[in-house]
Amino acid sequence: MKKGIKVVTIGGGSSYTPELIEGFIKRYHEMPIRELWLVDVEAGKEKLEIVGSLAKRMIEEAKVDIDLHWTLNRKKALKDANFVTTQFRVGGLDARILDERIPAKYNMLGQETNGAGGVFKALRTVPVIYDIIEDINTLCPEAWLINFTNPAGIVSEAVFRYTDFERFIGVCNVPINLTNHFARVLKTDVKKIIPYFGGLNHLSYVFHIYQKSKDYLPDIMHHLKQEQISMNNIDPMAWDIDFIEQLGVYPSPYHKYYYYYKEMYQKFMTQYNHGETRAEHVKELEQTLFKKYQDTNLKTKPKELEERGGAYYSDVACSVISSIYNDKREYHVVNTVNNGFITDLPYGCAIEITSRITKDGPVPVYIGRLPNEIKGLVQNVKSFEEILVDAIFEKNLKKAKFALQINPFTNSINDASQAFDELVEAHKPYLDYYLKEQS
Repeated sequence: MKKGIKVVTIGGGSSYTPELIEGFIKRYHEMPIRELWLVDVEAGKEKLEIVGSLAKRMIEEAKVDIDLHWTLNRKKALKDANFVTTQFRVGGLDARILDERIPAKYNMLGQETNGAGGVFKALRTVPVIYDIIEDINTLCPEAWLINFTNPAGIVSEAVFRYTDFERFIGVCNVPINLTNHFARVLKTDVKKIIPYFGGLNHLSYVFHIYQKSKDYLPDIMHHLKQEQISMNNIDPMAWDIDFIEQLGVYPSPYHKYYYYYKEMYQKFMTQYNHGETRAEHVKELEQTLFKKYQDTNLKTKPKELEERGGAYYSDVACSVISSIYNDKREYHVVNTVNNGFITDLPYGCAIEITSRITKDGPVPVYIGRLPNEIKGLVQNVKSFEEILVDAIFEKNLKKAKFALQINPFTNSINDASQAFDELVEAHKPYLDYYLKEQS
């Protein structure tokens, strides 16, 4: 790769972008970006200009030589790119509000990566990812695509299952939040520990936590009795310690949606009834953030951005890019293809797993068989993901409805069917990919 790289960020008008810019600036000495392009769509033009102006001020303040551009022309931006990052939301936060509020009417939990909300975010997102990959193959065929767009696991499954595109890596900030927590508990540098994550996006578990060849997972499990971790976008409800001891592996905060479904659903419905769903909270937070972004005196990432739910995202995305560019062979938890690393999941499917990141991409650790304590749930969710991805590729909304009906969050296939039909109506402007096939 020649000296200096070109990075293109699709969804550049996102409130997350300052986090990404900060990451690029911090790593400029090892990852010299000569060009950075922020791309968005017409509906995001105002936000793109606000974020672009802030990014420019951040770059000038840091005195790094990055040539910044922002544009609505994706093809123009992608020409000769080395890395492409994706962090977009089709339909914006208004679409997410529908994803959360409509399922609630049918006694279903709405959430942007799980259940009905995840299904419809995937239905809107995957066709756009396919278009982006087609453009990359034409305009920058050697580029790596680093995806942060949710639902990251289903997006990854769609790419690995139905494209020949091999330079794709999905990232998520849940594992890095957990890893930072482990380092604090062990009172060590985060770079000195290697947690072995394995499973699916938002459903991966920690099997080992190595430091100098010793596994410190038992110490972490013991410490769970004194201090637990949550995230800004997940309820801080405490884990049942006896349950975790029997589980034998360390779960992430997202597992509460599965193991405490009733409690999470009740809290969700309380928020719904008060007009305070997570999506509505995020929309208010974004309005506050963009007011801050417009302040011409602001030249750094505002601390309030951490409340958005994407804290440390840039550390993952930027570190992965740097590890590829410099062949650093660092360990990161990524969404990549399962070539026998988890033997209880299908060969070739998308998994979330600790991997060494090389110039040729991720080299996952070996997990092997999943413990019986978690295997059934993980396989259940993977089956749902595969059927949904098949439905997307086939443009088959009937099959997509079936995928929702067998989702672990579904308690009634009738409720799921009604919720699905109403969500189709609500999201019609973003479902032409499928609806044209039915007309």
